[in-house]
Amino acid sequence: MKLLVFASAMDSVAWKDCIFSILILNLVLACQLVLLQPLVSAQDSKAGGAAALFERVSQSIKVKHYSEALDDLNSAIEADPALSEAYWHRASVLRQLCRYEEAEKSYKKFLEMKPRNSAAEKELSQLLQAQSALDSAINLFDSGDLTKPLEYIDKVVLVFSPACSKAKLLKVKLILAAKDYSGVIADAGYILKEDENNLEALLLRGRAYYYLADHDVALRHYQKGLRLDPEHSELKKAYFGLKNLLKKSKSAEDNVSKGKLRLAVEDYRGALALDPNHSAHNVHLHLGLCKVLVKLGRGKDAVTSCTEALELDGELIEALVQRGEAKLLTEDWEGAVADLKSAAERSPQHGGDHHQHPPTPHHTSPHLTTSDDNDSNASDPMKPLNEQPNEDGEAKPLNKLNKTTPTV
Repeated sequence: MKLLVFASAMDSVAWKDCIFSILILNLVLACQLVLLQPLVSAQDSKAGGAAALFERVSQSIKVKHYSEALDDLNSAIEADPALSEAYWHRASVLRQLCRYEEAEKSYKKFLEMKPRNSAAEKELSQLLQAQSALDSAINLFDSGDLTKPLEYIDKVVLVFSPACSKAKLLKVKLILAAKDYSGVIADAGYILKEDENNLEALLLRGRAYYYLADHDVALRHYQKGLRLDPEHSELKKAYFGLKNLLKKSKSAEDNVSKGKLRLAVEDYRGALALDPNHSAHNVHLHLGLCKVLVKLGRGKDAVTSCTEALELDGELIEALVQRGEAKLLTEDWEGAVADLKSAAERSPQHGGDHHQHPPTPHHTSPHLTTSDDNDSNASDPMKPLNEQPNEDGEAKPLNKLNKTTPTV
């Protein structure tokens, strides 16, 4: 009986030891799982986080949010300096922005961590090509060459650095220098679409509208730029230069309407001196000056002004008519006939498609037109017609002029 009790007690102890051992094993396994799981999760999180980072960077680049892409990459590198792919992506973004020195450092850092990576080495080579091409284009532009720089920009720089604003602005300057004003408006417009506050693009686009004589639009571009930076010297110069030109031109027209012809001549010449290259506007200033000079009887000066207008616009019929009138004053009968005949042939009445309908030519001397009392050399309606002054202030018998003037 005692043996049975002893055996039963031993079995109970054995079972207790077995159960205790099982509990210990379970505890060890649980501890292992608890301790190892964070390490596994951290590795998975790290891999997943990098993938998500690069996907986010890729999306930012697609929508041209380069600053956001760089911010993400810089933060990733600060958090994990061993993240080699982040250096490569950063180098690529910087290359596209033509921030070549920074890009080169990032490429070299990546190649230190991943030597002989052919793709990265190729991009680094492209970076150096683009950098050299941009430097050459700038130097050639400064020397006055307008053709080769454009080739460097289009065929090299913007191929490897498509987001390079410096290259895009240089291209716009080259197009402006070539007087392709519509091209300037288009290309500068693309830049402003990406960065509406780009002062250089506003200035260049405003200048293109200015040279097309669309002065209101030009002023709006200058004004927007000056609101962003009131001290921008080039924008201030362009804005006040245009305002002064418009003021001078308006003053000349007002003096003509008031009959103050001598003052009008001064204003026209003052306006022309402000920007001799503004052909689209100057053609009208030359024509206006020619008309005033014809009224003053200054035939030789009038011929010069009308000729300058025709050099800017050879189809300006009114300039031909006025030059014909001016040649009558200088007694260049053949020249007058040629101009007036040419104007008549180009008239819309003869089926032409030209800028101006010529007024009916006068066969008598145009200096018979009256003007204000302030012009001593202007025709005086109170004088007899046969004593009107010529351009030198001398009286010329009108009947002699009429007899010698050929009929057109």
